Amino acid sequence: MPTTPQPPGSPHPRHCGAGPSAVPPASGWPGPDGDGDGPSAAELGRRLVAFAEARHWQPFHTPKNLVAALSVEASELVEIFQWSTPEESARVMDDPGQAHRVRDEVADVLAYLLQFCAAVGVDPLTALAAKIERNEQRFPAPTPGRSDGTGRPAPVDDAERTPPH
Repeated sequence: MPTTPQPPGSPHPRHCGAGPSAVPPASGWPGPDGDGDGPSAAELGRRLVAFAEARHWQPFHTPKNLVAALSVEASELVEIFQWSTPEESARVMDDPGQAHRVRDEVADVLAYLLQFCAAVGVDPLTALAAKIERNEQRFPAPTPGRSDGTGRPAPVDDAERTPPH
């Protein structure tokens, strides 16, 4: 996402402190691109709050404004994939320019999400852990002899319904 010049005194720059220099290269994400040694969500949340406080932006960081900005940034992430095929979308990180755009938009989405969570007092990782646990209960994994995670028996083919001789 290109940064757009902001009018003097504008309370909300495009990146809200989530630009490339705001986070050290080690992401803290235990996925393929991170080693788990980077900053925590809590640390990044504190940095974003401090960033906004230093610029006197707190009056603008209401839950409504933050969630609206989060929605806009999520839409900008969606825009990168608009009209791409499933195959193209799976390869988006192979293109350095597109990969840079994806990382910037992910950073913007996460920045606004962390700021929103700080504003409303939600620990995002605790909320996610609780949601995963609820989903594990609501949508159990299929078990042998079961067709899906509903707990219902697997459907029987008509051929299997043949009465015994």
